[in-house]
Amino acid sequence: MCVIVAHHEAGAEEQLRGKALIKDVCKTRGNSELCMKVLSSDPSSSDATLTDLAIITLKAAAENASGILVDAKKMIDDTNLEPAIQQGLADCSENLLDAESQIQDTIASVLSNDKIDALVWLKAALAAIDTCDDSIPGDDDILSKRSVSFRQLCNIAVAINKRMMGIES
Repeated sequence: MCVIVAHHEAGAEEQLRGKALIKDVCKTRGNSELCMKVLSSDPSSSDATLTDLAIITLKAAAENASGILVDAKKMIDDTNLEPAIQQGLADCSENLLDAESQIQDTIASVLSNDKIDALVWLKAALAAIDTCDDSIPGDDDILSKRSVSFRQLCNIAVAINKRMMGIES
């Protein structure tokens, strides 16, 4: 009898979809407002599964990384910047390209149901953005502020991926 109840509860979690699943996923996130906003923003989210939510989050992270890259490239061309900062921006741009690629690899891993590789690629993307931030002196520049959002989106994707693996985070 106890086994049946436990099985029933596990089955109930698998059946959560859409808004109920989004609320359940986001309730344990420190950045629940961003989580709810991003996951609810996609038109397909009303009937989304965990895999769908992972893809929605990863697409948002990829867009964020692209935006940071555009800003970095604009700043590199600013002749008023010190050469050391321009070099840091150039290094950061290379790392952002890596992060974008790693997010695409994460999406491919999620779509092929390879949750372990998805985590590996997400961690690589997070390391790339850390390296980008370390390339630029100071932490009050626009890129550092935008990279916080990238990290938050990646961390939401990590939490969703772990949940797909049966690990609550």
